[in-house]
Amino acid sequence: MMRESSPRPDAAAPACDIEIITHSPEETAKLGEKLARYLKAGTVIALRGTLGTGKTCLAKGIAWGLGVKETVASPTYTIICEYEGTVPFYHIDAYRLSGDAEFEALGAEELLYGEGVTVIEWSERVPLSVPPEAWVVELSLLGESCRKIRVRAPALGGDLES
Repeated sequence: MMRESSPRPDAAAPACDIEIITHSPEETAKLGEKLARYLKAGTVIALRGTLGTGKTCLAKGIAWGLGVKETVASPTYTIICEYEGTVPFYHIDAYRLSGDAEFEALGAEELLYGEGVTVIEWSERVPLSVPPEAWVVELSLLGESCRKIRVRAPALGGDLES
């Protein structure tokens, strides 16, 4: 159920706010693998960024870090893909959605409170559906292959850059 009065993900005060620069798609995926170490069932990751910033690449890395063996592709046309790993991995692409009502009508919101990890690409298109405790990851272009990735999340207790 959509929470009309819920605060936006920006309103939650994260314990960790870091920026990392990656220099290739492989480094972006590797960062996703490292992030996966800190994820548990019920975690939602809201990915934000323009076209071509590496959202799907990061999601693939998260999936690999969660033990997903299948090939992970952008769910732009299927909207929701589910994979088995150490915990279920739900990959949602909200790009083609008209907003929170359509997100809810698809039943996607039920995945947010399930037994897996949920990654939402284009999460800014469904802002009321993103839980306030979600990790918010913003990706931006710095050059042809360089990306700035800002992670706002609960305390990670480790070093993502090592």
